[in-house]
Amino acid sequence: MPLATVFVVVGLLIGMPWFFQRSLIYFPDRGQPRPAAELLPGAQEVTLTTSDGLELGAWYLPAAVGCRATVLVAPGNGGNRAYRAGLGRAISELGFGVLIFDYRGYAANPGYPSEDGLARDVRAAREFLTGAAGVPAGSLVYFGESIGAGVVTELAIEHPPAAMLLRSPFTSLADVGRAAYGVPVGWMLRDHYPVRENVVRADIPTAVVYGSADTIVPAQQSRDVAQAARDAGNYVIEVEVVAANHNDAALGLGPELVGALVDVAGRGGAAIGCP
Repeated sequence: MPLATVFVVVGLLIGMPWFFQRSLIYFPDRGQPRPAAELLPGAQEVTLTTSDGLELGAWYLPAAVGCRATVLVAPGNGGNRAYRAGLGRAISELGFGVLIFDYRGYAANPGYPSEDGLARDVRAAREFLTGAAGVPAGSLVYFGESIGAGVVTELAIEHPPAAMLLRSPFTSLADVGRAAYGVPVGWMLRDHYPVRENVVRADIPTAVVYGSADTIVPAQQSRDVAQAARDAGNYVIEVEVVAANHNDAALGLGPELVGALVDVAGRGGAAIGCP
């Protein structure tokens, strides 16, 4: 094989994963969700504006009268906000407010997802809550679902909430990639999401909820995240949902998850005055 051909082949082997890797990380449903009134009664359709000028769709359901605790939900890497309507209802039934938004490139939102982009998106969500919605910063609870755990743990370093819940967190994107493919992939990743490193720097009460039968994020990685937060001196609630896989309803909005949310919000002082 001519040397020039060898260089072309090697370039393709390296270049294709570099340029197309995000299609293996993010799985958006780009369809327009049905109206909030149909899926999350009482919620308002709101628009978030990011620092780079994108407008993102979101649903905001204010807290019950007398309660200011509000949960900012950073979703996982699949679907769109319609898939989280049940979670929104479960949170609302606690009396808590809830904001569920879609990242760039999800639902009908413009743009393409990336680690930097999602960081901008969640900042816009927080700015809406503390600005237009009038929610005190001390009443916010961050909820990060899978890759959303990477999103909210970074936000928590910059803007600490009252408390934080991480559902099915991995230690880092490189670690979960290695678990999935059996080979080191960190050297080629454009996005990193260092969740374990982030929780060490976030001095807030943290709940970690995961399934023992998770085939996407190994349960041990979630345990390692909880232990890292604990070793850093944070108050940690660790809940293992027995036999639950990554996308099972028992894990995504079951009583163990809801109970952990109530506990960590209370620990952080966000739930004062709530039912």
